[in-house]
Amino acid sequence: MKKKIKSSIDFFKNYTKILNKTLRIINYKKIENICNIIEEKIINNCQIFVAGNGGSAAVANHLLCDFNKGIKNSSNHKLLPKIISLSNSLELITAISNDINYTKIFSHQLENYANEQDCIILFSCSGSSKNVLEAIKVAKEKNIKIIFITGFSNTKISGVDIHLNLNCKNYGITEDIFSSIMHMISQKIRAKYSYKNEIL
Repeated sequence: MKKKIKSSIDFFKNYTKILNKTLRIINYKKIENICNIIEEKIINNCQIFVAGNGGSAAVANHLLCDFNKGIKNSSNHKLLPKIISLSNSLELITAISNDINYTKIFSHQLENYANEQDCIILFSCSGSSKNVLEAIKVAKEKNIKIIFITGFSNTKISGVDIHLNLNCKNYGITEDIFSSIMHMISQKIRAKYSYKNEIL
Protein backbone atom coordinates (compact mmCIF):
# COMPACT_ATOMS: atom_id res chain seq x y z
CA MET A 1 0.00 0.00 0.00
CA LYS A 2 1.26 3.46 -0.93
CA LYS A 3 1.95 5.86 1.91
CA LYS A 4 -0.75 8.52 2.20
CA ILE A 5 0.64 12.02 1.80
CA LYS A 6 -0.99 14.46 4.22
CA SER A 7 0.29 17.80 2.90
CA SER A 8 2.29 19.45 0.14
CA ILE A 9 5.32 19.59 2.40
CA ASP A 10 5.02 15.86 3.12
CA PHE A 11 4.79 15.24 -0.62
CA PHE A 12 7.92 17.28 -1.32
CA LYS A 13 9.82 15.54 1.51
CA ASN A 14 8.79 12.11 0.22
CA TYR A 15 9.89 13.05 -3.32
CA THR A 16 13.26 14.17 -1.96
CA LYS A 17 13.56 11.00 0.12
CA ILE A 18 13.12 8.80 -2.96
CA LEU A 19 15.51 11.00 -4.97
CA ASN A 20 18.20 10.72 -2.28
CA LYS A 21 17.66 6.97 -1.88
CA THR A 22 18.08 6.45 -5.61
CA LEU A 23 21.27 8.51 -5.67
CA ARG A 24 22.70 6.52 -2.75
CA ILE A 25 22.38 3.19 -4.56
CA ILE A 26 23.45 4.36 -8.02
CA ASN A 27 26.38 2.53 -9.61
CA TYR A 28 29.05 5.26 -9.55
CA LYS A 29 31.63 2.90 -11.03
CA LYS A 30 29.53 2.74 -14.19
CA ILE A 31 29.30 6.53 -14.24
CA GLU A 32 33.09 6.67 -13.99
CA ASN A 33 33.36 4.22 -16.91
CA ILE A 34 30.92 6.32 -18.95
CA CYS A 35 32.94 9.44 -18.16
CA ASN A 36 36.15 7.74 -19.31
CA ILE A 37 34.57 6.64 -22.61
CA ILE A 38 33.23 10.13 -23.29
CA GLU A 39 36.56 11.77 -22.45
CA GLU A 40 38.37 9.34 -24.75
CA LYS A 41 35.96 10.02 -27.61
CA ILE A 42 36.38 13.78 -27.20
CA ILE A 43 40.18 13.50 -27.17
CA ASN A 44 40.10 11.31 -30.29
CA ASN A 45 37.89 13.79 -32.13
CA CYS A 46 34.98 11.34 -32.40
CA GLN A 47 31.33 12.30 -32.61
CA ILE A 48 29.12 11.63 -29.59
CA PHE A 49 25.43 11.26 -30.36
CA VAL A 50 22.78 11.65 -27.70
CA ALA A 51 19.02 11.08 -27.76
CA GLY A 52 15.90 10.60 -25.70
CA ASN A 53 12.15 11.23 -25.72
CA GLY A 54 10.22 13.85 -23.77
CA GLY A 55 12.12 14.94 -20.66
CA SER A 56 15.01 12.76 -21.78
CA ALA A 57 15.15 14.77 -25.01
CA ALA A 58 15.58 17.89 -22.90
CA VAL A 59 18.49 16.20 -21.07
CA ALA A 60 20.03 15.25 -24.44
CA ASN A 61 19.85 18.84 -25.68
CA HIS A 62 21.16 20.18 -22.37
CA LEU A 63 24.10 17.76 -22.62
CA LEU A 64 24.93 19.19 -26.04
CA CYS A 65 25.12 22.69 -24.54
CA ASP A 66 27.16 21.80 -21.45
CA PHE A 67 29.69 19.80 -23.46
CA ASN A 68 30.05 21.70 -26.74
CA LYS A 69 30.26 25.09 -25.02
CA GLY A 70 31.11 24.33 -21.38
CA ILE A 71 33.92 21.81 -21.82
CA LYS A 72 35.34 23.70 -24.79
CA ASN A 73 35.55 26.95 -22.85
CA SER A 74 36.74 25.43 -19.56
CA SER A 75 39.59 23.65 -21.31
CA ASN A 76 40.55 26.85 -23.15
CA HIS A 77 39.70 25.10 -26.45
CA LYS A 78 42.04 22.15 -25.74
CA LEU A 79 39.00 19.87 -25.92
CA LEU A 80 36.51 20.34 -28.75
CA PRO A 81 33.53 18.05 -28.04
CA LYS A 82 31.40 17.07 -31.01
CA ILE A 83 28.03 16.32 -29.41
CA ILE A 84 25.12 15.81 -31.79
CA SER A 85 21.64 15.57 -30.29
CA LEU A 86 19.33 13.40 -32.38
CA SER A 87 16.45 14.94 -30.39
CA ASN A 88 17.30 18.48 -31.48
CA SER A 89 15.74 19.07 -34.90
CA LEU A 90 11.96 19.37 -34.77
CA GLU A 91 11.86 19.72 -38.56
CA LEU A 92 13.78 16.52 -39.21
CA ILE A 93 12.07 14.52 -36.46
CA THR A 94 8.59 15.42 -37.70
CA ALA A 95 9.56 14.74 -41.33
CA ILE A 96 10.92 11.28 -40.49
CA SER A 97 7.94 10.58 -38.24
CA ASN A 98 5.41 11.68 -40.86
CA ASP A 99 7.03 10.27 -43.99
CA ILE A 100 8.69 7.11 -42.65
CA ASN A 101 7.90 6.05 -39.09
CA TYR A 102 8.26 7.54 -35.61
CA THR A 103 10.35 4.55 -34.57
CA LYS A 104 13.02 5.71 -37.04
CA ILE A 105 13.50 9.29 -35.80
CA PHE A 106 16.91 8.55 -34.24
CA SER A 107 18.15 5.61 -36.30
CA HIS A 108 17.50 7.38 -39.62
CA GLN A 109 19.76 10.27 -38.54
CA LEU A 110 22.39 7.92 -37.16
CA GLU A 111 22.63 6.19 -40.54
CA ASN A 112 23.64 9.55 -42.07
CA TYR A 113 26.09 10.77 -39.46
CA ALA A 114 27.74 7.93 -37.56
CA ASN A 115 31.25 6.66 -38.23
CA GLU A 116 33.01 3.70 -36.70
CA GLN A 117 34.53 4.59 -33.30
CA ASP A 118 31.86 7.22 -32.57
CA CYS A 119 29.63 6.90 -29.50
CA ILE A 120 25.95 7.23 -28.64
CA ILE A 121 24.36 8.02 -25.28
CA LEU A 122 20.68 7.09 -24.97
CA PHE A 123 18.39 8.17 -22.14
CA SER A 124 15.14 6.27 -21.61
CA CYS A 125 13.04 5.97 -18.46
CA SER A 126 11.46 2.67 -19.51
CA GLY A 127 14.31 1.41 -21.66
CA SER A 128 11.74 0.05 -24.08
CA SER A 129 11.02 2.98 -26.40
CA LYS A 130 10.98 1.60 -29.94
CA ASN A 131 12.83 4.57 -31.44
CA VAL A 132 15.61 4.16 -28.86
CA LEU A 133 15.88 0.42 -29.54
CA GLU A 134 16.07 1.15 -33.28
CA ALA A 135 18.93 3.55 -32.61
CA ILE A 136 20.74 0.81 -30.66
CA LYS A 137 20.28 -1.54 -33.61
CA VAL A 138 21.87 0.90 -36.07
CA ALA A 139 24.63 1.79 -33.58
CA LYS A 140 25.59 -1.89 -33.43
CA GLU A 141 25.70 -2.04 -37.22
CA LYS A 142 27.91 1.06 -37.29
CA ASN A 143 30.20 -0.40 -34.61
CA ILE A 144 29.95 2.59 -32.29
CA LYS A 145 30.05 2.58 -28.50
CA ILE A 146 26.60 2.41 -26.91
CA ILE A 147 25.85 3.93 -23.50
CA PHE A 148 22.30 3.20 -22.34
CA ILE A 149 20.97 5.00 -19.25
CA THR A 150 17.52 3.92 -18.05
CA GLY A 151 15.18 4.41 -15.12
CA PHE A 152 13.43 1.10 -14.65
CA SER A 153 14.47 -1.30 -17.38
CA ASN A 154 14.51 -4.99 -16.53
CA THR A 155 15.50 -5.95 -20.07
CA LYS A 156 19.09 -6.74 -20.91
CA ILE A 157 19.94 -5.30 -24.32
CA SER A 158 22.66 -7.30 -26.07
CA GLY A 159 25.53 -5.40 -27.63
CA VAL A 160 25.27 -2.37 -25.33
CA ASP A 161 28.68 -1.40 -23.94
CA ILE A 162 27.38 0.11 -20.69
CA HIS A 163 23.83 -0.11 -19.35
CA LEU A 164 23.22 2.00 -16.24
CA ASN A 165 19.77 1.38 -14.75
CA LEU A 166 18.58 3.52 -11.83
CA ASN A 167 15.91 1.14 -10.47
CA CYS A 168 13.51 4.06 -10.07
CA LYS A 169 9.95 4.02 -11.44
CA ASN A 170 9.26 7.72 -10.92
CA TYR A 171 9.67 9.55 -14.23
CA GLY A 172 10.45 12.91 -12.66
CA ILE A 173 13.08 11.55 -10.30
CA THR A 174 14.59 9.46 -13.10
CA GLU A 175 14.91 12.53 -15.31
CA ASP A 176 16.33 14.55 -12.40
CA ILE A 177 19.07 11.96 -12.07
CA PHE A 178 19.63 11.75 -15.85
CA SER A 179 20.37 15.46 -15.70
CA SER A 180 22.60 15.03 -12.62
CA ILE A 181 24.62 12.30 -14.34
CA MET A 182 25.12 14.58 -17.33
CA HIS A 183 26.29 17.38 -15.03
CA MET A 184 28.57 15.05 -13.03
CA ILE A 185 30.38 13.95 -16.17
CA SER A 186 30.52 17.40 -17.72
CA GLN A 187 31.89 19.01 -14.57
CA LYS A 188 34.37 16.18 -13.93
CA ILE A 189 35.89 16.64 -17.39
CA ARG A 190 35.80 20.43 -17.04
CA ALA A 191 37.59 20.24 -13.68
CA LYS A 192 40.30 18.00 -15.10
CA TYR A 193 41.11 20.23 -18.06
CA SER A 194 40.15 23.66 -16.78
CA TYR A 195 42.75 26.39 -17.11
CA LYS A 196 40.93 28.05 -14.20
CA ASN A 197 41.30 24.95 -11.99
CA GLU A 198 37.53 24.64 -11.59
CA ILE A 199 36.60 22.33 -8.72
CA LEU A 200 33.55 21.75 -6.56
